Amino acid sequence: MSTLRGRGTVQGLPEWGRCAVMGVVNVTPDSFSDGGRWFDTGAAVKRGLDIVAEGADLVDVGGESTRPGASRVDESEELRRVIPVVRGLASEGVTVSVDTMRARVAEQAVAAGAVLVNDVSGGLADPGMVPAVAAAGVPFVVMHWRGFSESMNSLAVYEDVVAEVLAELRQRVDAVIEGGIAPERLVIDPGLGFAKSAPHDLALVAHLADLHALGRPLLVAASRKRFLGHVLAGPGSTPPPARERDAATAAVSALAARAGAWAVRVHEVRATADAVRVARAVEGAA
Repeated sequence: MSTLRGRGTVQGLPEWGRCAVMGVVNVTPDSFSDGGRWFDTGAAVKRGLDIVAEGADLVDVGGESTRPGASRVDESEELRRVIPVVRGLASEGVTVSVDTMRARVAEQAVAAGAVLVNDVSGGLADPGMVPAVAAAGVPFVVMHWRGFSESMNSLAVYEDVVAEVLAELRQRVDAVIEGGIAPERLVIDPGLGFAKSAPHDLALVAHLADLHALGRPLLVAASRKRFLGHVLAGPGSTPPPARERDAATAAVSALAARAGAWAVRVHEVRATADAVRVARAVEGAA
């Protein structure tokens, strides 16, 4: 399978002709990476426009931290954080995704202009999510997920992480399709860092092409995550802070693009935008 054929398209979204770059705007005070920097609506909208100028193809807006150990924010606060930012970016012509585990937030975000729902629980956290997305007729990201942030580290137990993630994703994709979301609108995500240790994440990155067996476009979200910190630090050393992992993130973006990923989700866009374009040029020359 060529990487281009593996990439696939998502009904309802543009076709970029290469691995797309999904830029992140966290409207939270406690994100592991950039919590608090874009907490104000105006600052968050400006950040979204800035990263589009730097090369983001779409912008993922989230109002609830999913870092390991994070407690959940209540629904009304998530709505207060997210909806004005989605509306502001969509009104500027930005292709907006909403990062939420709640059906009501997804519904209101779509009404405000979001065109993709990125649910890290794959619809498991809120039983209303799949029906809501099916009714809205927008694309949906199904991520591999085993539990909420407060407990997910204890769930990182695998005998064969690649085979198990593939099997669990297949089961979830089947359930989501049965729930009414069209297969052509589904994207899968292996859930790097979610109920996974650094060796698990590295194994999944090494075997991204195996996930094409599910027949759906692949989103890879490695940006600034713990496993990159462990790689950069080496054995027995302290990992660098999240914001010092952008070069490592761009390296994974290039690897993901070469493995046929549909998109990569990143905090710092410019280096990854360059990386996916180089990967596409190499792909075209092969």
